[in-house]
Amino acid sequence: MMDYVERVLEELKAKNPGEPEFHQAATEILNGLRPVVARHPEYEKAALLERFVEPERVVMFRVPWVDDAGKVHVNKGYRVQFNSAIGPYKGGLRFHPTVTLSVIKFLGLEQILKNSLTGLPIGGGKGGSDFDPKGKSDNEIMRFCQSFMTELCRHIGQDTDVPAGDIGVGGREVGFLFGQYKRIRNEHVGVLTGRGLSYGGSLVRTEATGYGLVYMVEEALACRGDSLVGKTVVVSGSGNVAIYATEKAQQLGAKVVALYDSNGYIYDKNGIQLDVVKQIKEVERARIKVYAERVKGAEYHEGCKGIWSIPCDIALPCATQNEIDGDAARLLVKNGVKYVGEGANMPSTLEAIEVFQKAGVVFLPAKAANAGGVATSALEMAQSSGRMFWTFEEVDAKLKQIMVNIYHNMDNAAKEYGVEGDYVAGANIAGFKKVADAMMAQGIV
Repeated sequence: MMDYVERVLEELKAKNPGEPEFHQAATEILNGLRPVVARHPEYEKAALLERFVEPERVVMFRVPWVDDAGKVHVNKGYRVQFNSAIGPYKGGLRFHPTVTLSVIKFLGLEQILKNSLTGLPIGGGKGGSDFDPKGKSDNEIMRFCQSFMTELCRHIGQDTDVPAGDIGVGGREVGFLFGQYKRIRNEHVGVLTGRGLSYGGSLVRTEATGYGLVYMVEEALACRGDSLVGKTVVVSGSGNVAIYATEKAQQLGAKVVALYDSNGYIYDKNGIQLDVVKQIKEVERARIKVYAERVKGAEYHEGCKGIWSIPCDIALPCATQNEIDGDAARLLVKNGVKYVGEGANMPSTLEAIEVFQKAGVVFLPAKAANAGGVATSALEMAQSSGRMFWTFEEVDAKLKQIMVNIYHNMDNAAKEYGVEGDYVAGANIAGFKKVADAMMAQGIV
């Protein structure tokens, strides 16, 4: 006879066929919640898990736009408003050709727990489009963003749903989206986070996810009597999260030796020169291979998988989902990795996580380790509501304290439920308990 978790997973897969990313995320989360469910039989009676894995609302829409040559294109737009038990929906918008409903649902489900872990009153949501910003002019991106927001603005609001950026949605895109929202709704409110400093944004928001990731790794090391000083670090990706994880790791004494983009990876045994990377990726918007042309002794290798063959103490996957599979995890373990902190959303497969945990690697899952971005978004919301503006140091200090608290909350939850050292289960349990209490208190809604 199936237990409660197994039954919910089977029903979820049957109701949502062809959504592998969503199935993967739900499987990882619900299996980690078994100890909690066992202690609370009232959850099954209230169908709590069934309600938890079913979005409160899914909005799908077409996004027509015109390119610079006058050709009309049509993309898909999504907003999944997953759970508002503890606050308004909060989660990023992703513009990338790999975006599907399954991807957005997996991200939204993870976002519920991630937001809960911050300790701030924000629910979980996610959105995006299969639009690819790469190679598009600023005017093309503006027209797309305006079309996207023309539909999305009906479904969001500062006390209802507050989107932010994600892959493919940076400051430029947020600016275009916010401008269109303000134009249509005739109100200047904190409905989007990640805005420019001149119109309501917050300091540290750009750095937040990368910085927060490293703050959590730093705390994990400190709790074991160690530090980042002298550690060799491999970081995947070369976008916002990867760049600022590299920056903070270097500031704290580590040596980051590798980064990659979708074409290939660079290896610099002397340590990545971040000023060169920022010029290439943030100013020129060029490919990472240019780094090897400019920095003596650096190597460029086609393809991304090889980056996990580089010996390191700490691996920080900061690119995309499922970039570390079982083989890559075994290679990292063989080459001496001791800590893995997930900067991207679900970058390790279920098999990879099992490999890390069996090998005794300290594995810090995405919903906890990359929560710095949404935490600082919530701090931006607070500043917007109060018409305040905090200094870089004030926001950075609040961010670090939030990440330290998340680490100890998931560590304590794992110990309380008999799975000490399992931070996947600890993060799931710590995040879920708050949401579950709120859902039970609010009745069958």
